[in-house]
Amino acid sequence: MTETKNELVKTETEEKEDKPVKLRAFPQICAFTNDEGNGYDIEIYLPGVEKDTIELKMNKDYITVYGETETVKYIGSYQLCCPVDTEKAVSTYKEGLLKIHVPFKEPELHTIEVKVE
Repeated sequence: MTETKNELVKTETEEKEDKPVKLRAFPQICAFTNDEGNGYDIEIYLPGVEKDTIELKMNKDYITVYGETETVKYIGSYQLCCPVDTEKAVSTYKEGLLKIHVPFKEPELHTIEVKVE
C-alpha cells in the first residue's frame, strides 16, 4: 500500500511539472477623456491574447479585465475617476489592443430642501 501512495504522489508531481507555469501580469492601460469630453476612451494592451479568452467587466466606478495566452495571465482592475454609463459601453479587440469607449454617467442631482433655522 505504501508503494501505491508513493506512486500516486509521484504521478501528481509529474503532472504538475508538465504544466507550464503562467506568469501573472497587469496589462498596460491608457485611459483618457475623449475629444468630445463626454466619456472615456480606454486602451488596454493584451499581446498574444485570443479574443475569446478576454473577460471585461465594468461598473460605474471600476473596470476589470482578464485575458490569457499559453504563458501569461493578464488581470487588472482599475478605478475610474468619473462614474460611467456601463449600459452604453462599446469595445473592440484587434491585434492585441482592446479599445473601450464608455460615456460618462449623467449626474444625478437629487436635492432636498433644508430648513434654515
